[in-house]
Amino acid sequence: MTQYLLKTTILVVLGTIAVVIVFIAKCWAPDRTVAELKQWQLPNSEFIDIQGMQAHVAQSANCYIHRGDADEKKQPETIVLLHGTSASLHTWEGWTKVLSDQYCVVSMDLPGFGLTGPYVDESTRYSSENYAAFVIEVLNHLKLDRVTLAGNSLGGKVAWRTAALYPEHVNRLILVDSVGYLATPKHIPIGFKLAKYPMMSPILNRILPRSVVEKSVLSVYADDSKVNDALVDRYYELTLRQGNRQALSRRLNETDDDSDQAQIKQLDIPTLILWGAKDDLIPVENAALFHRDIRDSQLKVFDNLGYVPHEEDPLATVDVVKQFLISESGNG
Repeated sequence: MTQYLLKTTILVVLGTIAVVIVFIAKCWAPDRTVAELKQWQLPNSEFIDIQGMQAHVAQSANCYIHRGDADEKKQPETIVLLHGTSASLHTWEGWTKVLSDQYCVVSMDLPGFGLTGPYVDESTRYSSENYAAFVIEVLNHLKLDRVTLAGNSLGGKVAWRTAALYPEHVNRLILVDSVGYLATPKHIPIGFKLAKYPMMSPILNRILPRSVVEKSVLSVYADDSKVNDALVDRYYELTLRQGNRQALSRRLNETDDDSDQAQIKQLDIPTLILWGAKDDLIPVENAALFHRDIRDSQLKVFDNLGYVPHEEDPLATVDVVKQFLISESGNG
């Protein structure tokens, strides 16, 4: 009987080890270099030196027309697009295609995300104030003066904080499901939950099941049918960019406090607020708070969209943006 139990125990242990080995082999996901992720560079994107980082920035073709030459044709108005947590400049491709006919459209991978990667100076906090400073450095490098700033979620907060801290650079705001007020999420993407715990970093920095990323993307879309393999691949592979997972863990644990919220009421520029009513991360009630506190603001809620309405339905959302830009063209 003792020998039987011993054999059974050995078989169970060996079976468990085999399962663990198979799981690790299947989910093994070491960091990837920018060179290994070159397929995510766009034909109109480049790397520019910002704070020692090689910041990944994309510009539409007409951004280059007569820039800095006061004697030539006036450059079109500039719209700068800022993505949210764990996203990248690719999230705005739908808007960029539509807007680039008339506007200079600039998008960028914020520090810690996309191909830009983490801050070189490890003492730099992933705060909205530091992100705003990064945005201004990009604008200065590109010789862009007053711009329309649009941002989703974290990018939304970076947009309005940039407008508050550097008002001479921003003439209009577009906030898409923006961070700004206290929020009680109905659902938090599993990737965010795991990254919140530093003790998980040694594991998550080497092992990342693609299914975790897929579930996270599904949770921020209202219509699951729009989440395809190519979309999940993009989020998954850019998460593996060297240093991004460590940066995400830090950013989620270096969240701003509420002390800057008062700056929202001080904003005095034309502002468009877009929101997905089915956003389970930042409730639609927060859209009304922005609309209440920003004097010159317009609000549009999309009943059937979620946390990333600009990505989930770029055509419907950018149509409202175009109307806003036309109506406020005198403020450019």
